[in-house]
Amino acid sequence: MMYEAFFDYLKKFSPDPLSEDEKILVKQGFITSKLRRRQYLLQEGDMTKHFAWIVKGSMRMYSVDEKGTEHAVRLGVEGWWMGDRESWVMSKPSLYNIDALENTEMLLISRDNANTLIRTVPAFCEMAHQLDENNNIANQRRLTSSISGTAEKRYADFADCYPELLERFPQHIIASYLGITKDTLSRVKKNILQK
Repeated sequence: MMYEAFFDYLKKFSPDPLSEDEKILVKQGFITSKLRRRQYLLQEGDMTKHFAWIVKGSMRMYSVDEKGTEHAVRLGVEGWWMGDRESWVMSKPSLYNIDALENTEMLLISRDNANTLIRTVPAFCEMAHQLDENNNIANQRRLTSSISGTAEKRYADFADCYPELLERFPQHIIASYLGITKDTLSRVKKNILQK
């Protein structure tokens, strides 16, 4: 069932259905895994050995500053990828923690296996290419928003781009992701409702 969800996901990136041989290669490239709520996929200082494709559940990637304050960097739900790309690519210890906010089922892939699938499964290669492009665009927008956007603008952009996340994540995590306090987020939401 977990693999069927991933095969359906790959259909979005290629007009050609996966062959049975390609499905076998994909199954060989991934391992299934589960996390309980609050269980870590990755902790700061560890090496990122796998990227996770979320089949069911939700996760967050965050850093913790010197004062112990958590800063959400990424959020993820079903059909999204989660992992520390810098650690994965550069083979260096991660600066981040990744944990499950709900009981989570996922498919895990190593860098070597991902590179093999990029070379052997055209739909996987196209997916990787499109995700890189989308990731670069999203990071650029988020950087611009965090540098010059008001709290209201950041929240509006987040709500427009990721409406499904508003229902899945607690307000304090959304506030952290937006780089604002929970109180500011409450005020922003109240102002929007009054307009």
